[in-house]
Amino acid sequence: MVVYVEFAFAENALLDGALAYLSVKCVRGRTSARRILLSAAAGGAFAVLFPLVSLPAAAAWTVKLLSGALLALIVVRGDAKTTLGCIAVFFFLTFALGGALTAFYTLSGAEYAAGEGFLVVRAPAAIVLCAALFFFLFVRALIGRLYRFVHAARHTVACTLRHRGRTFRWKGLADTGNLLFFHGEPVSVLAPAAALLLFREGDAPVGRIVISTVHGTREVPVFRCEEVALRAGKRTRVKRGALFAAAYVPGKVQMIIHSAWTEA
Repeated sequence: MVVYVEFAFAENALLDGALAYLSVKCVRGRTSARRILLSAAAGGAFAVLFPLVSLPAAAAWTVKLLSGALLALIVVRGDAKTTLGCIAVFFFLTFALGGALTAFYTLSGAEYAAGEGFLVVRAPAAIVLCAALFFFLFVRALIGRLYRFVHAARHTVACTLRHRGRTFRWKGLADTGNLLFFHGEPVSVLAPAAALLLFREGDAPVGRIVISTVHGTREVPVFRCEEVALRAGKRTRVKRGALFAAAYVPGKVQMIIHSAWTEA
């Protein structure tokens, strides 16, 4: 098999640079374009030089693991916890990509052979890079979804609303971006369907407020609820005479809680 050094360097540099970038994003560490390029170049150089050295299998795997840790160390800036997390994620993504490519080689009938801790493949570089690109886009989208889910779960509060003998238990999102005020009082947002259940005939709005959402800017009514109990973890905070604006609420929650209710 003929191996072209420049192609091997470029291909492995692209793969290692992408994996290093994804690893930093997973742990929300800090990096820079220079660090990513340096890590990618180190990965490409290692891929070219490593096959030239004859090592026992155990020693080859040790060198591979140390080189992977070095690539992660180069790309990330942060404390020890962030750095160790980046190294762990880099190895996980490397093995995941390697397993995906091996499965692809098996299904496509590409010729490959393992030896001394590395994989020799006879497959078009374009196919390998396309597969890696799909992996990169998939993992990046997965990271975004994961952090959105964690953010929502971390800021979701169990709420019990009591008004004129009616009690409802809904989930609310503690949003630091909600800075609505009505005559100096903080105003939370309640989904229109929930507002119809909580406030019935005879519950006249105390006023109206202008709200800007993804659906545009509109004036909505503001109602006063007798009591709201917010439970976050083991703490319960009770708010009496709470104000709610009936407006669109995104996601699977029914309320957007004002930051003044949840923050000290």
